[in-house]
Amino acid sequence: MRLRVEFTTEPFDLDEAPAHAVVAREVIQSADLDAVDVGPFGNTAEGWDDAVLTAVDRLLRESLAAGATRVSLQVNVIGEGEK
Repeated sequence: MRLRVEFTTEPFDLDEAPAHAVVAREVIQSADLDAVDVGPFGNTAEGWDDAVLTAVDRLLRESLAAGATRVSLQVNVIGEGEK
């Protein structure tokens, strides 16, 4: 199945991207995902379930290790079918 993940990391810093936000962006951009949209207040990416779930695991672990105090995310099923 295809999934869409939307996420933000906190705390915010409007002057400079904090380390946890940079890490989160790098994780998502390097994952085997498509339709990646990274912005200052929210990020989205789409892909097949295995790729999205692997990226979410890595995103949580690495952004928390880099100083995030909160990670908000939502995962939605956007399509069924085979790869």
